[in-house]
Amino acid sequence: MAVIVKYVVERDGEERMTFSTKAEADAYDKMLDLAETLEPILAQSALVEEEKLEELALYLAERKAELMTLLKGGKAAKPVAKASAKTSKAA
Repeated sequence: MAVIVKYVVERDGEERMTFSTKAEADAYDKMLDLAETLEPILAQSALVEEEKLEELALYLAERKAELMTLLKGGKAAKPVAKASAKTSKAA
């Protein structure tokens, strides 16, 4: 029988994600903290629908390093082209 250690990140009694290392769990928890901090700032703008605030805050928190570079006057990484939604079928 194997013993497996899992680190669970929980918010408001809800399990958000499970990790195999404490470092990964801590990093994710910090990202969630940042997203939580961003939500009120985004809500003040009235540019984002309330239903999308959490999603946008998480998106920005996930890209913290890129945002910090931009805010410090650095250059943004080139955007990655999204895959086309249309698929061609061979005849």
